[in-house]
Amino acid sequence: MRILIVGNGGREHALLWKLTRDLPSAEVFATQPNGGMIELCRAVPIAAGDVEALTGWAAAQRIDLAVVGPEAPLAAGIADRFRKKGVPVFGPTGSAARIEASKAFAKQLMVKAGVPTAAHCTFTDAAEAETYVRERGAPVVVKASGLTAGKGAVVCDSVEEALAAVSAMLVERSFGEAGREVVIEERMEGEELSVFAVTDGEAAILLPPAQDHKRIGEGDTGANTGGMGAYTPVSVATPAVLEETRERVLLPTLRALAAQGSPFKGVLYAGLMLTREGVKVVEFNCRMGDPETQVVLPMMEGSLLELMVEVAEGGSLAGRSVVPRPGTAVTTVLASEGYPGSYPRGRAVTIPPGLAADPDVLIFHAGTAVGDGALVTSGGRVLAVTGLGPTLAEAAARSRAAAVEIAFEGKQFRRDIGWRELARDERAKP
Repeated sequence: MRILIVGNGGREHALLWKLTRDLPSAEVFATQPNGGMIELCRAVPIAAGDVEALTGWAAAQRIDLAVVGPEAPLAAGIADRFRKKGVPVFGPTGSAARIEASKAFAKQLMVKAGVPTAAHCTFTDAAEAETYVRERGAPVVVKASGLTAGKGAVVCDSVEEALAAVSAMLVERSFGEAGREVVIEERMEGEELSVFAVTDGEAAILLPPAQDHKRIGEGDTGANTGGMGAYTPVSVATPAVLEETRERVLLPTLRALAAQGSPFKGVLYAGLMLTREGVKVVEFNCRMGDPETQVVLPMMEGSLLELMVEVAEGGSLAGRSVVPRPGTAVTTVLASEGYPGSYPRGRAVTIPPGLAADPDVLIFHAGTAVGDGALVTSGGRVLAVTGLGPTLAEAAARSRAAAVEIAFEGKQFRRDIGWRELARDERAKP
């Protein structure tokens, strides 16, 4: 079987790791693979965003399954192009991917489908948005409507902060085209949860739920990032919560997309807030989250590849389910100095050989490259270090210890991934 992975970040390294375990005999290709992926696959020297070139290459190479990791190629219609060329692809069409590519579209869809989410208004005019902020007051969340690599949401505790965020997006164009439209919404209170559903457009097969940490600082403080760590399982993700998520969030959303001619086939990611009123949607993504994928896939029992092939070939997932493995997983993201702002590249990365051989530690590369035979940094988030263990405390300790051992100049990481769950565990002790 010939598999193409589109993308080269931490999520794609985790997908490569999982799919090669599901089918060790597969011949796997990846677009411009990072320093950790390159030894596990055959490199395709085409950027993930070059939809036309990748379509031609995949068709000529008779790829049996294309798996698209990042959101930008999906929003650009890569799945549509692949299907037209007869290449089986796991990922939604461009029209279905609008659920992530346009927060304004996602909000309209949720309102129409009756999916619970935060109260909100959408603006393209800065003056109107500023008037709304002054009238409504704070706290609020100001979001760029388009794709921003997870950095386009600004949590504002004061009116002044909200006005500054509106000005940055609509006047200064800090997010470019992605910020030409903004969504201003109420700040929901509660605990966040990430739920991935593999879907054929109708059925929703839930993968192990996770919780990630978006803020750069410990205790969930500081600037928003693409994600500084994650863990699974999450005790607040009870069977009742997951059933509520399926029935009130996922299935109504899938039905609403299908009704407007955009059936969603791939992974639908629901970023949730567990409020006093119940489950509410923070955001939808049209693909797996990063770094949640780096804990979800190691804790998934059974074959992900089988589910992906079924969806890509137009089959049904009715009656399927995924059972989580026993134990826990915690991943800690090692980031470059300066992230989530500007950061240097090309700094040497050292991973102790014993660490790489530890079966209870998985190192997923995100922003690495091989230069002059050595591993160097090439991105803001450099590595995701996943620790496995029978308890959260043990998995977290392994992840932290490995994070300490890996070296590159300017390395920054959080030492408190899973802190809410660890606190709950402590309170539960007799």
